[in-house]
Amino acid sequence: MSKTSPSKKELPSDEIIVSQTQAWIKKVIIGCNFCPFAQREVQRGSIRYLVVHSEDIDVCMEAMFAECGRLDEDESIETTLVIFPGAFNAFKDYLLLIENCEDMLLDNDYEGIYQVASFHQDYQFADAPADDPANYTNRSLYPMLHLLRESSLDNALANYPDPENIPQRNIEYAHKLGLRQMKLLRDSCWNA
Repeated sequence: MSKTSPSKKELPSDEIIVSQTQAWIKKVIIGCNFCPFAQREVQRGSIRYLVVHSEDIDVCMEAMFAECGRLDEDESIETTLVIFPGAFNAFKDYLLLIENCEDMLLDNDYEGIYQVASFHQDYQFADAPADDPANYTNRSLYPMLHLLRESSLDNALANYPDPENIPQRNIEYAHKLGLRQMKLLRDSCWNA
C-alpha cells in the first residue's frame, strides 16, 4: 500500500518537506522531463523553497506577496516554490487560492512579471478524469504554488524547439507510463 499525504498532526519537519519536494522535482518533473527547464535551476541552486504553516488564505496570500518582493530584490533566486503542508487539501479550496494569487499579482502590478504555476496532490485538469495519468504532471506531494519570473520563462521558451508541444508531449509520456507507474514514481518521493 502506498503512502498518502500526511495529516496535519503527523507533518514532518520543514527540512523533510523540502527534501521530499526536491526528490519529487528530480524524480518526476526532471526525470520525466515534464519541465525541460527545471534541471538547470536545480543545478544552479536557484530555487527557493518556502514552507508555510497556515490554513488561513490571507496569511498564505501574504506569504506569496512577500515572495514577489524577495524575487524583486534578489536576482539569484530564479523561482520560488511555496509549499502549504496541511492546508488546501481539498482541491476546490486550492483552486480558490490560485485564483486569489493571480488576482493579487494583477492588483499589485505583477502581471507580466511573475506567473503562478500550480501543483497539488489531487491535481486534476478540467477536461480529464481523476484517474488520468496526465494529472500526475502536476500532482505533487503537497499543495504548492510555483512563482516564476515571466521574463525567464519567455527566454527559455524562445530558445526551446516547439515549446507549444510541451503539454501534449507530457500528456503522451504520462499515458505511456500509465497511472500505476506515475503514482509509484510520485509516491517514492515520500521516503526522501
